[in-house]
Amino acid sequence: MSELTKQLPFVTAFPHAVGTGIILRTDQSIMPELRKHLESLIDDVESALSRFRSDSIVARMAEAPQGGTFAFPDWTTGLFDLADALATDSRGAIDPCVGEDLIRLGYGPDLSFHMDADALQHLGTLHGRPTWRNDIQRQHTALIAKQPVHLDFGAFGKGYLVDLIAEALRSWNGEHTSPTTASAIPNTHQPPIAQWIVDAGGDVNIHTIEPVTIALEDPSNADNAIGIIRMKNGSLCASSPSRRHWADNAPLPLHHLINALDGMPVTDTAASWALAPHIFDPQAGINTESETNRSLNPKLLRYPTALADGLATALFLGYGKHIMLSSHCSGATLDSQRHATIFNGFPGIFFSNDGQ
Repeated sequence: MSELTKQLPFVTAFPHAVGTGIILRTDQSIMPELRKHLESLIDDVESALSRFRSDSIVARMAEAPQGGTFAFPDWTTGLFDLADALATDSRGAIDPCVGEDLIRLGYGPDLSFHMDADALQHLGTLHGRPTWRNDIQRQHTALIAKQPVHLDFGAFGKGYLVDLIAEALRSWNGEHTSPTTASAIPNTHQPPIAQWIVDAGGDVNIHTIEPVTIALEDPSNADNAIGIIRMKNGSLCASSPSRRHWADNAPLPLHHLINALDGMPVTDTAASWALAPHIFDPQAGINTESETNRSLNPKLLRYPTALADGLATALFLGYGKHIMLSSHCSGATLDSQRHATIFNGFPGIFFSNDGQ
């Protein structure tokens, strides 16, 4: 029996969630009441944020000829805070309005995987595509637009859902209040869950007593690992086009990791990883012993997987170094020549020392 199976013997899968599926490993079996709640939570998030669902709020924003005011659930506050921070700190390279570019590149709700013939004349902020900072007005969790806007929260939204699931596991004792609803749900059968791994296609929230070993996937071959990391209380996310790219006889490689400024897929990075520690206590705030004059909004550490997800995207785009230095996070990149670069003491171990 592996160390992971000994610590976390129970596996629960949500195979159709957020396109990649979500797998939970826990120290206690997840009973039907909790599973039903988690299914409802996932549906709540997708019905608000998925551009692949025609009934979602972001789909309504995309179809509104004159724009309008769109009320999102209260639980999106942290998501929008992170969108504000990443758009600012990446100088616009990360922007939820990038959904329009992805559609032009063939990654729209219809999944055509066919690049528009005139895409290069319209991609990115440089060609006038709406931006989060200039064309979206935010009032708490209401978003106001004056034109159709195609939002895509793929840069950090999956990590945010992982954090909501982890919080549900943490708080599911006795009377449970959902992170996506205000209702209390009685729990009479679910044993307390003290240890877990929530894995949504490589966006991982880990809360265990003993460290577990996580493989760092080779972007050139998903069956191989190019390194490992051992961790027990943190969130690890990776960015790579290896599982989401498409051939279209296009004049450039097509994948979903694009720079919002020019709307172009990034080609000089093969993969990136970011690690965010779990140091936020909802009652006490940040552990002051770990404060070292960091400038990133400490409230964002309440959502460590979303933060790691966004930082992995920033690193892939080449904008993550200065963000790393203003946070409690660390990371690494692998360039197209397979040279690794480490940021802020990333604790992963790569099997080759070349380029480190």
